[in-house]
Amino acid sequence: MLSPERLALPDYEYLAQRHVLTYVEDAVCQLLENKEDISQYGIARFFTEYFNSVCQGTHILFREFSFIQATPHNRASFLRAFWRCFRTVGKNGDLLTMREYHCLLQLLCPDFPLELTQKAARIVLMDDAMDCLMSFSDFLFAFQVQFYYSEFLESVAAIYQDLLSGKNPNTVIVPTSSSGQHRQRPSAGEAGTLEGVEASLFYQCLENLCDRHKYSCPPPALVKEVLSNVQRLTFYGFLVALSKHHGINQALGALPDRGDLMHDPAMDEELERLLAQIPGLVTSVTAGPEASCLPPRTPPRVGSPWRPLHHARKVDAESDGSTEETDESET
Repeated sequence: MLSPERLALPDYEYLAQRHVLTYVEDAVCQLLENKEDISQYGIARFFTEYFNSVCQGTHILFREFSFIQATPHNRASFLRAFWRCFRTVGKNGDLLTMREYHCLLQLLCPDFPLELTQKAARIVLMDDAMDCLMSFSDFLFAFQVQFYYSEFLESVAAIYQDLLSGKNPNTVIVPTSSSGQHRQRPSAGEAGTLEGVEASLFYQCLENLCDRHKYSCPPPALVKEVLSNVQRLTFYGFLVALSKHHGINQALGALPDRGDLMHDPAMDEELERLLAQIPGLVTSVTAGPEASCLPPRTPPRVGSPWRPLHHARKVDAESDGSTEETDESET
């Protein structure tokens, strides 16, 4: 049975809204690139498996960033994959730096841009140094907002800066640089004097912006709810409110609620099934947190419990030069 949304839209508009052409073009490109291998089991089977992976959200694994951000479904699938793959970071209570979270993102998307990770970390850290540690849940929900709504937030940053400078809020704002969210952020001293912008005026501008960003903006009603709770706010205060808003997370539908973030019964069941196939291991994933087939964890340390080897030189070159903890962990 067709959904009411499908019945209300012409075919071409529905296909465009669902970005079907994007997936057809990608499938054909993959077919041409791997035609010798695909010819062994048939083109029909290839297309079946491709679109099954799109429905399951696994089609974005290890793909280039341009494809991962190409559609809202791809973005939501990437968020869900990141959570499912690395939720043990939060389950174990580990705190990681921005660069370590970036290395995790690069395990799923090798060319994932550092700038996007930095923007997500800034939502969590605010005025703290960028090398401070963050919990998995704090980073994940900030990253969700920054990644999924990236174009919308660039325009919001431009509008915010115009309101600070006293320009007409009804002027159409088109950001000319992807770095506006960083470049024009007021310093700590300026923030104390500016105290942000008037929330009601800010919402009037964002309401018009939401009409133009049909596929990449939070529901206007939820934006209004966020802004109705304060009289004035800063740009990063707005981003923090979005990242912590229960309704925004539900509207996106990619991640569970914060209370359920560390629970994934389907993944636990699959892990238990795979471990059960290893001789000599007695698995009990579902028996309780104390029962585990894995070796006992060492006492938690202050810093990161791992170091990505294939990015070691790059991280060392851009760090502050302190490698004492890493060196100790490798001995």
